[in-house]
Amino acid sequence: MSYREEIDRLIQMPAYGLAHAQKADLYAKMLTAGTQYHREKCPEYGRFLRALGCPAGSFFCKEDLPFLPVSIFKELDLKSIRDEEVFKVITSSGTSGQRPSRIFLDAETSAVQQKVLARIVSEEIGDRRLPCLMLDTKAVLRDRRHFSARGAGILGFSVFASRICYALDENMNLNLEEIRDFIDRHRQKALERGEKPRFLLYGFTFMIWQYFVRALEAAGVTLDLEGSVLIHGGGWKKLQTRAVSPEEFAYRIRAVTGIDQVRSYYGMAEQTGSICMECQCGHLHASTWSDVIVRREKDYAVCDIGEPGVLQVLTPIAMSYPGHSLLTEDRGVLLGEDDCPCGRKGKYFKVLGRLPKAEIRGCSDTFES
Repeated sequence: MSYREEIDRLIQMPAYGLAHAQKADLYAKMLTAGTQYHREKCPEYGRFLRALGCPAGSFFCKEDLPFLPVSIFKELDLKSIRDEEVFKVITSSGTSGQRPSRIFLDAETSAVQQKVLARIVSEEIGDRRLPCLMLDTKAVLRDRRHFSARGAGILGFSVFASRICYALDENMNLNLEEIRDFIDRHRQKALERGEKPRFLLYGFTFMIWQYFVRALEAAGVTLDLEGSVLIHGGGWKKLQTRAVSPEEFAYRIRAVTGIDQVRSYYGMAEQTGSICMECQCGHLHASTWSDVIVRREKDYAVCDIGEPGVLQVLTPIAMSYPGHSLLTEDRGVLLGEDDCPCGRKGKYFKVLGRLPKAEIRGCSDTFES
């Protein structure tokens, strides 16, 4: 069975149903196959493996798998597909004057990432599409071939929407009348069907805080969105510098919208689709389609549970580029595996922040620059 056929089988598995032993065996097989696949398809990656002394045909357990530093995508165009197969290019953030990461997707990889994202998010919102408030501006979607991480996130989450209202205009001001009309219209439709009104809200963390929550507070406006769910990711770095904790973020969201179900996620442009979603216990979870290893900064040995270190992220679904094993610039701590009180199998963890010399800016924070 080919590498891509194995991925098709993986997509059919439960989102959080793989316990440690089963996942370790599966990932050793699939990520070893992925490493060989990218060695053959991406010349630069092949040279990287040769420089490490990894002979062709090597078998790896997860912990021994070679990893690329995530910053390499700011330096090199790495792809395991031909130029004519490039379907879209995802770009990450970068400081002023620095080249952003460029991630090359073919149509198949893009579709797989979307399927995986759908499986993960459906665990939070169910299988039914919901009216969605996108807490951003539609202007970010203008270039459909070259997406920023913000644009990719908006497009990815739009598949969960029955209807969409963009909460901000091109100048990042609240579309307050449109928001109110959207909520009133879909609340009435739900009530006519005998259902409780429920909405999905999505956006990047800093954008939500700066241009939605604080704008509603400044205007003295509250919205009736009780029973809805807000999903957000990216931008925690800048909020931390402003002394905004996750608890305060959720409290202020609840104060202006009535929403209790606020879920963050951990993800990056370099592994679009295979996000790690927060559960009701406040823990980030690796799904069937991703994994995380915490490594000591001094020697990259694997940390014990509860020991802080630098995060390595893995996913078998990065087919069009060698992004299946990446060392991030984020610090975190593994909290446990297979025993979270929420009942999900797999690893659960916490992100502690950026490494001291890493960039401060996150995927959504570059709006201000």
